[in-house]
Amino acid sequence: MMKKTALLLGLHCHQPVDNFHEVLDEAIVKSYLPFFEIAAEYPEFRFSVHYSGWLLEYIRDHAPKLFSLMQKLAFRDQVEFLTGGFYEPILASIPSRDRIAQIEKLSAFIETHFSQRPKGLWLTERVWDGSITRDLIACGIEYVIVDDYHFISSGFDQHNLNGYFVTEEEGMKLKLFPINKHLRYQIPFSPEKEPVSYLERIADENFSAGIIFDDGEKFGIWPETFEWVYEKGWLERFIEAILDSDAVEPIRYSDYLLRAKPISLAYLPTTSYFEMGEWSLKAKDALELERIKERLSENFPAETIEKFLKGSIWKNFLVKYYEANHIHKRTIALSNDAKEDPLYLENLYKSQTNDVLWHGVFGGIYLPNLRDNAYRFIIECENLIYKDHESILISDTNCDGYDEIKCVTKEIIAIFDTKNGGQLCELDSRDRTFNYANTLTRYEEAYHDKIRHPRPQKSHPPIKEEEGISTIHDLDAANLEAYKPYLITDWYLKNCFVDHIVDTRFDLEPFQKCTFAEYGDFANQPFELIENREQTIGLEREGGIYIDTHKHPATLQKFFTLEGGKISFDITLDTEVKDLFYLMEHNLHFADSSRILIDEHPFSDSVGILRQQTLSIYDPYTEKTLLFAFSRPVEIYICRLDTLSQSEAGFELTNQGISFGFKIPLSGKSGLKGSLEII
Repeated sequence: MMKKTALLLGLHCHQPVDNFHEVLDEAIVKSYLPFFEIAAEYPEFRFSVHYSGWLLEYIRDHAPKLFSLMQKLAFRDQVEFLTGGFYEPILASIPSRDRIAQIEKLSAFIETHFSQRPKGLWLTERVWDGSITRDLIACGIEYVIVDDYHFISSGFDQHNLNGYFVTEEEGMKLKLFPINKHLRYQIPFSPEKEPVSYLERIADENFSAGIIFDDGEKFGIWPETFEWVYEKGWLERFIEAILDSDAVEPIRYSDYLLRAKPISLAYLPTTSYFEMGEWSLKAKDALELERIKERLSENFPAETIEKFLKGSIWKNFLVKYYEANHIHKRTIALSNDAKEDPLYLENLYKSQTNDVLWHGVFGGIYLPNLRDNAYRFIIECENLIYKDHESILISDTNCDGYDEIKCVTKEIIAIFDTKNGGQLCELDSRDRTFNYANTLTRYEEAYHDKIRHPRPQKSHPPIKEEEGISTIHDLDAANLEAYKPYLITDWYLKNCFVDHIVDTRFDLEPFQKCTFAEYGDFANQPFELIENREQTIGLEREGGIYIDTHKHPATLQKFFTLEGGKISFDITLDTEVKDLFYLMEHNLHFADSSRILIDEHPFSDSVGILRQQTLSIYDPYTEKTLLFAFSRPVEIYICRLDTLSQSEAGFELTNQGISFGFKIPLSGKSGLKGSLEII
């Protein structure tokens, strides 16, 4: 019997829900459309694709040429469509009922438009958790795509993964295909002869499989790929080399199941690809993991290291990033309160998209527009629940063991976090479906170490055209020295109504760089709920002010009354300490902070020091004014809140909001009354 290899080529194409249209249009023109145009010229070149549901809707409505090509290739059985969550959630992170509903929604769309009932499922970010097995089978799923790392970390050997496996849950069986990492890094970056040669080498009498299912954006959107894949003809050469090979046959995943037997039974750990395990670690742990890998590499091959060395799991992003957990738990609560209303469910499912909840090579949680979109969907759901009703709800929504207090008026939704300083962590304008507290804390990231301690750049000769192009993981970030001033890490969350005790040295620069001296223990410690009546809540912390290692007792009380679009506040600090200052910090988010007006003047980078009793911020995007009013003059400090994060293009400085500090001197029992109103 002749030795053969099946090429199981799959492309996964996804864009964050409601991403900028220009981004989608570029992806269509430079990646999705040219791939289908070239594939259409080779009917014998069979492959599989997964497009997230809302992206398919966008293509149907805005790119009819591409949509027609997709249908043409589907109708002639050249391409197979895989299903998944319609809005690309991490399936293990959403409730079972939503998981089933999202899969069924995409499967129905595919069946309606492409006359295929999907048998395979694209597992978002390949986040495997055995708890989802029953739901997948209930949706008629026969097979799922995961990484070879899933198997390697479970004890399987790399050389024995060229096929599919069977797993089970309570006797219900599901087939698993492991993506070949070697092919994932070769296609489309290496010259076409290299992956073809590799496929020919792994051919055997049992019809082995060369399994690859990877981002469609690698074919045209990633750096250098449009020129390489299309303009220089890589894709045509690759397809022709595959079709010319007697040992390689390109087929669809479902067809392979009909022609080959499984390799064995397999049980997988809760995991994703190896890099995801690194990214989900906190910075110091990720750096330690990297150091351990380097030491082990002196004595062990990479496969052995990956088999026994592991990072964290995807859900650890919800521990790593407070803001990601807040969004995630808001969606969980909305699912638990779900209304049988199609509009409600549509917004709920959109809010469950994965992109905003994590961060690796791409922006993720660091992209304000993704968070804006998530909150828009969340607020739309809330509006359908509360309509014109007002309410105060107390519950541990974010699952940290402490209560959050959600205050709902006809105009705003305000959420206070008792664990973290009794701070305001969400401030929603209901009619504009916009969260003004949607800022982001400046976290330490492992890749910041490249800037703090740059290593000598390895000298690589220029890659010759016949040698291929760099993958995104190989691209070096340039001008690292220029980023050093932006390496700022916050020790408290960048919310609103943050309480500080500072000294005379406090100024704009240490405020912006988070290097000011803190004497109190109120900015990141729990508060107790001491009052809850009608639309008023009271919070208290019996804490301290620390001077020369000595603790001076200090009690801080915060009372908030909500009416319409106004939050009235009454802050009292009872302490014997004098000669210091109380600072109330607010961090506010705007869709485009470069356009806001502060007291009718354009804002650039910073403002200080003002001494006044009112401050107005006009936001052209929402056409609203945020007005601070105080019972006494306060010193005001204003500066940008920028994060430095990694992206596919290198390092990016992203504005997350504007920080406001309002300062008064301490004098025994100090007090500050006022209001924050959205007009």
